[in-house]
Amino acid sequence: MFLLAEGGEHTPLIVEFLNHYLGEPVYRFQIAYTKPLWDKFFAHFGTTPEVVFNAPYSPETAIPWYTVMFVIACILSVFVIYLLKGKLSEDDPAGGQLTLEAGYLAVRDLLESVVGSHGQKYFPVVATFAVLILISNLMGQFPMFMSPTASVNVTYALGLSSFIYYNYVGIRENGVGKHVAHLAGPRLPWFLAVITGLIFCIELISNVFRPFTLGVRLFANMFSDEKVFVEITNIYPPYTHFLLPLALTGLGVFVAFVQTLVFSLLSMIYIGEVTHEPHDEHEHDAENAEPAAAHA
Repeated sequence: MFLLAEGGEHTPLIVEFLNHYLGEPVYRFQIAYTKPLWDKFFAHFGTTPEVVFNAPYSPETAIPWYTVMFVIACILSVFVIYLLKGKLSEDDPAGGQLTLEAGYLAVRDLLESVVGSHGQKYFPVVATFAVLILISNLMGQFPMFMSPTASVNVTYALGLSSFIYYNYVGIRENGVGKHVAHLAGPRLPWFLAVITGLIFCIELISNVFRPFTLGVRLFANMFSDEKVFVEITNIYPPYTHFLLPLALTGLGVFVAFVQTLVFSLLSMIYIGEVTHEPHDEHEHDAENAEPAAAHA
């Protein structure tokens, strides 16, 4: 008997295998330690963890499918990069190296155009987002796997990670005061304080909701892509099980790349909002110094 994951799809066999052997001890741990905490927390909102997580506590679901799939996605990301890298060569680069270089240049050029020339120092984090999300999105196109990004739990975690990172960058470069003050927009005269306060409130609310919008956007597109694939291929079996999946797989690959681009691009934009060129301040000081030197 198969278990069902989100969207009515069968739970991957590897998830059932792990829960068969490890589900019972994990379940006992959850009941003893984590469930009482969640019960107490969600009681303030008049609900229960079973309702929020949309799954009952049981040994068969103790290790969620999206957790297993995301761990696999992390491992695959490292393996794919290692496989493409191969033996690096300047004179005779292999196809994998050329593919990796093309991806590197695409992310680097986009980062420079959005953030600026100083954006290169944020490349490792942005590229990690891009590779991990792309691999996660593409996993749903292969048998025995599901896209972890088709679960809102994973996409919210990714959105929250992006939110924490760009705020960390802003605080590190500008300090807490200036980082918060940038939400008020450009400096206006004192008699326009009401407008400044209104802008600050709007920007604050917008920033608070960014991890949710990032997560929902990615989740909705990947979840709907998997749902469309399942529903269309089951319209008139077995005839819709042959050529139709091939066309839908092509569409799924396209959606996977587009959603990776959207998430990465938005993360770059958020970073660009809280950073500045390192020489801007020095140029401003130099411009002020020139008239002073002329008068002297």
